[in-house]
Amino acid sequence: MKKITMIAAALACLLPSVSMAAGDAAAGKAKSGVCAACHGPAGVSFVPMYPNLAGQKEVYLVNALKAYKAGQRTGGMASVMAPQAKALSDDDINNVAAYFSSLK
Repeated sequence: MKKITMIAAALACLLPSVSMAAGDAAAGKAKSGVCAACHGPAGVSFVPMYPNLAGQKEVYLVNALKAYKAGQRTGGMASVMAPQAKALSDDDINNVAAYFSSLK
């Protein structure tokens, strides 16, 4: 019974993240210009150390950007990503995530 309770609690934690990812891809495309410098104009990076964003899962992108914005991601390129994420509203983050997840 304890395992079922723990699993239910873990799944409940995921639900807010899933519901947050409902952005507008067209609005995200309009906000994505600054991303192109590192991640490529179509979300496919020309530089091996920068990740491709095209086709990435929307919820992952939302969570990653919010973690950069909140200062929860501190390794790697956080010094570059944190200021970019802080410049975005929560709606902007949802929209940018929707845009990149819609790309192939």
